Amino acid sequence: MDLRQLSALVAIADHGSFSSAARALFTVQSNVSAHIARLERELGATLVDRARGELTTEGTMVVARARRINSELDAIYADMHSLDSDITGEARLGVIGTTARWLMPQVLNALRSQHPRVRVVAVEGTTLSLVPQLTGGQVDLAILNLPVDDPEVATAPLFAEDLIVLAHGDHPLARYDEVPIEELGEHELLLSPPGTPLRDELDDVAAKHRVKLRPLAEIDGVRLMTSLTMEGFGATIVPATAVPGWVKGNFKRVRVPGLPQRHVGLARRRRTVPSAPARALADVITEVVITKGERQLGVTVTARAEPGTTT
Repeated sequence: MDLRQLSALVAIADHGSFSSAARALFTVQSNVSAHIARLERELGATLVDRARGELTTEGTMVVARARRINSELDAIYADMHSLDSDITGEARLGVIGTTARWLMPQVLNALRSQHPRVRVVAVEGTTLSLVPQLTGGQVDLAILNLPVDDPEVATAPLFAEDLIVLAHGDHPLARYDEVPIEELGEHELLLSPPGTPLRDELDDVAAKHRVKLRPLAEIDGVRLMTSLTMEGFGATIVPATAVPGWVKGNFKRVRVPGLPQRHVGLARRRRTVPSAPARALADVITEVVITKGERQLGVTVTARAEPGTTT
């Protein structure tokens, strides 16, 4: 088994065919086919279903480990190139959308100033979509909703933010500046799906108040819930930063005493050491949150001042 064989299999997984994988690897299809055939002989398993052009179950298992191997190799190169010079290399970051909107411009500016040779590849997604990308090696770090229930993931807190009700101007809840949590049970709401950190916290708090939240629809995406509400499709419960102070329109932010805060943290793979560029990015993220986080409406900083907080 060698790295070329693993790279060929990952390229098939990413690009969907032998020919597309060959183009991505700047080689010919016969080379990719030969690498896969040798890898299958060594492992004693069929990794690619040629008839369907898809990975087999065994192939999917090998790709998951191959991605982590490739990620470790990238980290080795980045570490070595950063020993005697400025930190150099690529850091891949996953980030939830509402946080990305206010945090990423400041992080990129600070990183450009402090580590101009670090290149960031940012991927926006939900917590549910970003956790497997983190454990699978597609991203080095991720800014996620906490808690994350995965033994492969280590997290450190960044900030907490208030939850608010967001209602279109025509919705009955828009008549209020503040409502008791019991009032929420009287209305169908746009809610995140069961099993997400945000929904689990909301259900726990509602149960303590003997309130049953009624979903109008369940959507795994705070920005989408916010957009739907602003277009008049019901009311929702979202973090305060989903509706920055500069956003104007026919909607109302409504306070609900007793709602929990959403907790956001920085995550990495537990069993690996982040590369030098990823460590530099983690430190910059933490620094920006500590120095500028509480300028955001409803945000309370929970990050620690030490560098490298993802332990």
